[in-house]
Amino acid sequence: MSEAPPIPLSVLDLAPISAGSDPAAAIRNSVALAQYCEELGYRRFWLAEHHFVAVASSSTITLIGLIAAATDRIRVGSAAVQIGQHTSSSVVEGFGTIDALYPGRLDLGLGRSGQRRREALSAATRPPRRQPASERVVDGLLLPEPFPIEKLLGSPRLAAAHAAVQFPGATPPDFADAVDEVVALLGGTYTADEVRLNAVPGEGAQVQVWIFGSSKGQSAQVAGANGLPFVANYHVSPSTVLEAVEAYRASFRPSAVLERPYVVVSADVVVADDDETARRRAATYGHWVYSIRSGAGAAPYLDPASAEPLNEEQYALVADRVRTQFVGAPDTVVERLSTLARVTGADELVITSVTHDFADRKRSHELLARAWGIAE
Repeated sequence: MSEAPPIPLSVLDLAPISAGSDPAAAIRNSVALAQYCEELGYRRFWLAEHHFVAVASSSTITLIGLIAAATDRIRVGSAAVQIGQHTSSSVVEGFGTIDALYPGRLDLGLGRSGQRRREALSAATRPPRRQPASERVVDGLLLPEPFPIEKLLGSPRLAAAHAAVQFPGATPPDFADAVDEVVALLGGTYTADEVRLNAVPGEGAQVQVWIFGSSKGQSAQVAGANGLPFVANYHVSPSTVLEAVEAYRASFRPSAVLERPYVVVSADVVVADDDETARRRAATYGHWVYSIRSGAGAAPYLDPASAEPLNEEQYALVADRVRTQFVGAPDTVVERLSTLARVTGADELVITSVTHDFADRKRSHELLARAWGIAE
């Protein structure tokens, strides 16, 4: 009996800027990585939207167009467009423009940025309803104690960055309404004030809509209710991945897009020829996460050869992310990814791999692709 093929692997890239480098180099590296991942057999190449930090993927739609032009087969997508910072029409027209030249290769991932921040800040002013969940291990998968995101969302720098990407006084739409608008614009059924409007380009584009989420909240429920594929962020919020997937499946309704739920789960990965080398290359991942969670924003990615270790207080702020990063030789990482796929029931995995040296990042993707069995 032949062995079943592995579930697909995709890549999430942030165009990270290494210490001592610059945004131009980071963008060139992202394009080169997408080309290499296409050769290796990865299914999709996702790009994350972040602003005013040391990653160069802030203009995600622009970068998607550049990568689509530089590749031939791999699907290219947004992970995710923060719909609270863009109008639905601008998103659909942007993706429609790219799809006109590279039809059938785009994945439009949507996320709840501004709305989620407002809700979390509002919740932070109310007494806690229950104690946070304790760390647990489910069938081999570590689910650490949840990180209190409210502290980060209340930072002055994050508030300033959020304000800078919106017009003064603007209020992000309800996420469910925004998703409905995007679907209607693509499908040619959109109306405003009882007037039919047609997105040109955009209407009829061969663009797949996805929803990204980190919890059992609205994102998972909207994805399920609309019969759309869902990406659960284990690499961002490892403590809540199972409840996010369960909420999506519980709310799923078949659609013209999907007959059954389709779940993708993310993981942060560094692969090298042996465990020790991988650990060395991943040694400043905690520093990078600390720069984010301390409110300073993602800093240039440090060189492990010269960075001082985190102190005890700093490590405590990032321990959940460091301990759920999959680091090691190919067999080590494949075993842990297999556990993640089995426990979550994932149909596909998306991996992100950040190292100071771009050659190490390429090598990580290569080793994993070959060990997983997708390399062409």
